[in-house]
Amino acid sequence: MEDNKNPKHCGECLLRLPIFNTLTPEQFESINHNRCKVKFRPGETIFKQGTAMTHVIIINEGLVKIYLEGIGDRNLILRMARPLTIIGGPGFFTDFKHHITSMAIEETSACFIDVHKITDLIKVNKDFAIGLLKWVNLHTQLNYLKLIELTQKGMHGRIAGALIYLHNEVFSGKYGDIRINRQDLADLTAMSKESAIRIIKEFKDENIISVVGNTILIHDLPKLNAISIKG
Repeated sequence: MEDNKNPKHCGECLLRLPIFNTLTPEQFESINHNRCKVKFRPGETIFKQGTAMTHVIIINEGLVKIYLEGIGDRNLILRMARPLTIIGGPGFFTDFKHHITSMAIEETSACFIDVHKITDLIKVNKDFAIGLLKWVNLHTQLNYLKLIELTQKGMHGRIAGALIYLHNEVFSGKYGDIRINRQDLADLTAMSKESAIRIIKEFKDENIISVVGNTILIHDLPKLNAISIKG
């Protein structure tokens, strides 16, 4: 992990997030001047469930997994985060603790913004406050959809849905093929690693996908969609 203060006028990544475009020049400069940019290597924890929530984090390079640490050392991945994702959590404005863990999957850099700076902006800038509320509500909706996915689909439907999510939302465009290890795929679908491996092999044998190491290429997206819908 590498930590450094950003130069005063380096803030292009923040300006690409609509919520920060609601700030006055003075408010933006205050945020931009005091933020810290931190680099993480693959496998490094960005923040851990149960620790004090001191900063809101913005991913500006790399890939991060966000997950719940459950019973018996089992994890549930809620989502993957690419650049220009804000990571906070339900501890904001409640107990100021992290209720999720985030970990770098690839070489990642993130900007850390003090939560007190965020709360100060909420008090004086209603457009910023509304934007933050929209962001919170959006991720609440996504968690509801995740709950439906995990409780009302069989294992084949869950794996199919996860591959579609990874294809469309995480590794689309310039990111290329799906790159995920079997344990993370299992944690994303709330099943054992052995079950995830078995279903991936079945999809491979049916020529729906091909697999080389931790790289998955989808060959038959319509069939995968049908399996996901059928559940």
